Amino acid sequence: MKELIEKASILMEALPYIRRFAGKTVVIKYGGNAMVDEKLKESFAKDVIMLDYIGLNPVVVHGGGPQIGQVLKKMGIESKFHNGMRITDEATMDVVEMVLVGDINKEIVSLINRHGGKAVGLSGKDGGLIKAKKLPKEKVTFDEKTPEVIDLGKVGNVSSVDPSILLTLDQARFIPVIAPVGISEKGETLNINADLMAGALAASLKSEKLVLLTDVEGVKDQDGKLISNLTRIEAKRLIKEGIIHGGMIPKVECALKALEQGVKSAHIVDGRVQHAVLLEIFTDTGVGTVIS
Repeated sequence: MKELIEKASILMEALPYIRRFAGKTVVIKYGGNAMVDEKLKESFAKDVIMLDYIGLNPVVVHGGGPQIGQVLKKMGIESKFHNGMRITDEATMDVVEMVLVGDINKEIVSLINRHGGKAVGLSGKDGGLIKAKKLPKEKVTFDEKTPEVIDLGKVGNVSSVDPSILLTLDQARFIPVIAPVGISEKGETLNINADLMAGALAASLKSEKLVLLTDVEGVKDQDGKLISNLTRIEAKRLIKEGIIHGGMIPKVECALKALEQGVKSAHIVDGRVQHAVLLEIFTDTGVGTVIS
């Protein structure tokens, strides 16, 4: 009886959140260890299905860097990076699109459908969803005598979003699963950072929440303790003071940009925790950092 009462208490804790977020859109960037560990993959699929059944509108944007790296290695193509971004020539872009759109995307769709959901796989090229602009060449000076121009190749930023196809899928109660590939005005296929694409989609859909799954607990203070809640002003201050540093900076900046464009809250969540998405959205404490 005690266990049953505890289960009922959990449901009661979730009730106000279910009521508040019913009918709202949640954009989730799916990546990191949650995409590799089998138990976490299943946990994520069930979380997304639960969101849909409860009445939210989940939209999934996925990454796939490690998987791309593995395939490139097998094909004898060297992986090169600059400031954390993959230098993407013609041959690499072919592999990126093959892995993201043809492999990972279909695996996620299949996983959600196998557990009772209704998912549809897309890339930014489908339905004119994402127009992208190629990143400009960057001049880098490694020393005074040898400046070098870095061309990231077929790497782009989101220039515009047409969410029509997502709204159509939402009306039919399908869950969109989107690979971070877009197309330029010239028809060139471009590789886009999944965090940035998720943020742009969240803004265009006026999402209630943007959830970024990572391989860390969330944003930490100077003593290494998790910060559960941050305002935009506090987040900017922590970046300026160097407390938010390294790979966490682009994630926080992505969250801040989404908030500036109308997203209500952004969550940086530890994807290594089973059912991290549900725990973050439907419990009082959550499992990551929320910026609002």
